[in-house]
Amino acid sequence: MNRPLFVSLDGPKGTGKTTLLEAVTQALRVEKRKVIRLCERKSDPFRGETMALVNALARAPSRALELNVCERLADSRAWISQHVLPRQPADSIILIDRWYPSDAAFRRNIPFADILQLNLERGVQVPDLHVGVVTDPRISWARAAARTRGLGSTVLFTVEEQAACTQAFERAVAEQGWVLCRNEGTLEAATAQVVAEILRCESRFPARPLDPAR
Repeated sequence: MNRPLFVSLDGPKGTGKTTLLEAVTQALRVEKRKVIRLCERKSDPFRGETMALVNALARAPSRALELNVCERLADSRAWISQHVLPRQPADSIILIDRWYPSDAAFRRNIPFADILQLNLERGVQVPDLHVGVVTDPRISWARAAARTRGLGSTVLFTVEEQAACTQAFERAVAEQGWVLCRNEGTLEAATAQVVAEILRCESRFPARPLDPAR
C-alpha cells in the first residue's frame, strides 16, 4: 500500500471517543504499527469562521445556514485531504478524530446522503475504515456532566437532543455499513474491538512494514 491506512472515529459527544483513541493508539504501537493521530478540528485552518456560523445556527436554526455549515466543513476536509493527509508517512495508520460521518450526528435539516455527496464532490478522502462510537445517550450525557468542561457543545443542550443525535448517528452507521463500537462497557473491550477491525482492514492491503522504533 503506497499511502497510509486512514481510519476515522466519529460519533456523538460524550461517548468516550478521545479516551478510546488514545487507548487504540497505544495498543497499535504495541503491535509495532506507526500511528499518526490527527484531529479534524485542529487541522482545519478555516475552523474559526465555520464555528461562528455553527453558533449562529444554534441561535437561529435554518436549513440554508445549516447547508452553508455543511459546505464549509466539506471544503475544509477537502483542504485537509490535499494538504495534510498526503504528508503523512506511507507506512503509517492515521487515526482522525472526527470526519464527515460525524455530520450524521450533529446536522438536523440536511439529510446525510446530501452531506456525503457534498464531501465526495469536493474530493474529500474516504477513510479505509469508519468507526462509529456510541453509548446510550443517558450514559454519554452523564459522562459529560461529570467533566469540568461539561458536554462542550454549541449545538446540544438537553438529554433529549443528545438522544436524537445518537439515534440519527446510529441510523447512518447501519445505512452506510460503518463499524459500530458501543463504548458502554470496559475501555479494554472497546479498544480490542477497534484494534481488531483496524488490523483486519490492514490485512486487505499488501504487507506493510513494521515500525522498528516501536
